[in-house]
Amino acid sequence: MSQNSSVFSNVSEYLIGVLFGLGLMVSGMTNPAKITAFLDLAGPWDPSLIFVMGGAVLVGLIAFYLAKKRTESFLGGAMHIPTRRDIDRPLIIGSALFGVGWGLAGFCPGPALVSLGTGELKAVVFVIAMLAGMVLFDVLGQKK
Repeated sequence: MSQNSSVFSNVSEYLIGVLFGLGLMVSGMTNPAKITAFLDLAGPWDPSLIFVMGGAVLVGLIAFYLAKKRTESFLGGAMHIPTRRDIDRPLIIGSALFGVGWGLAGFCPGPALVSLGTGELKAVVFVIAMLAGMVLFDVLGQKK
């Protein structure tokens, strides 16, 4: 890849990230109170995030459908599409931990990183815990 296409790729990745972050902020995904209100079915439930998630799933389905038909990305890079479809113990445990963390903190990784930019202490604590979990996963994964 030439230097110009590498710069273009970096700039486009940055702009897509900014757009994603703005979308998270506009939709309320960076507001932990809105997230916990969505997850609290027994309390003052706020179903508005269903539309955000539904839109994200729809965009993802279309993107994966189109990506499967390509051999390289729009910017010329290699396509890396997941091929595993099995449901194993680590997936179930990781999904449960993700859900519990999301419910307790009101953040998942994307919105937490966006909220870091606001200096919100809860986001800082969440990201530190998330990074510690990633390191722990790598350490435990190496012992297999």
